[in-house]
Amino acid sequence: MSQALPTSATDAPALASPAVARQPGLGLLEAIARGETPAPYIHQRLQTERAVLEIDDFSFWYNTDAQALHEISMNVPEGKVTALIGPSGCGKSTLLRSVNRLNDLIAGVRQTGDMRLGGESIYGPGVDVIELRKRLGMVFQKSNPFPISIYENVVYSLRIDGERRKRVLDEVCERSLRGAALWDEVKDRLRDLALGLSGGQQQRLCIARAIAAEPEVLLMDEPCSALDPIATSKIEDLIDHLRGEYTILIVTHNMQQASRTSDYTAFMYLGRLIEYGATQDLFTKPRLDPTEDYITGRFG
Repeated sequence: MSQALPTSATDAPALASPAVARQPGLGLLEAIARGETPAPYIHQRLQTERAVLEIDDFSFWYNTDAQALHEISMNVPEGKVTALIGPSGCGKSTLLRSVNRLNDLIAGVRQTGDMRLGGESIYGPGVDVIELRKRLGMVFQKSNPFPISIYENVVYSLRIDGERRKRVLDEVCERSLRGAALWDEVKDRLRDLALGLSGGQQQRLCIARAIAAEPEVLLMDEPCSALDPIATSKIEDLIDHLRGEYTILIVTHNMQQASRTSDYTAFMYLGRLIEYGATQDLFTKPRLDPTEDYITGRFG
């Protein structure tokens, strides 16, 4: 079962530095530079939401010395769009890829803490990672359609599960392409090679392929970074269209995109979660100075 989200910084682990605890934001970056992990500021509005994904005191290392994530605790609200923002190298993509355990493919990594999807541990003993990834759709920075037809790209997840009924495959293909706002553009080309689509169309096809499996959470890692403004606008419109039907966790370097597309935004810095709240509140009245400094372009 999903659980209510934490309400404020007081719900998070105690700060390493009492001075920082008494004055949120004061000396925060200096504390991090000293290797401390101050508790994040979690806005109270998150208390009203229910979480489908819970991240609990999660830390991650690429090797013995390279710690990429430090005690991340945050919950992703069900049916909403949550954006991860922060400077390059702050751990956004590492966190996203930890959700569906893609980082397991890298030698020498380790993690502590846990993540829970629908109340079930992602990192517990005996977890079937293949089954887990079926519950988590993934859209990468660069579109990666398979070198097969548009139709076969969309129904790929059903094929590997053994579905052979043409009626079912046809229905899923059309529903997913409509969901990805691509049906009208490709309905007469379904047997054409997917690699013949434009870059923006290929990315929407990858989204159609991801939602065909009806995932509980849709993960997006910089889905517009390689696209032109027109294609980017279409992807942003698509994210808005999918809002409510899917829980979406998106990494973006584009703060304007985060402000346009997301319901909630989490600001990360050097592997730490700094502030997390409703996007409108975070962008118009952040509670911590480092958040405001990053959003206004003073650093990062």
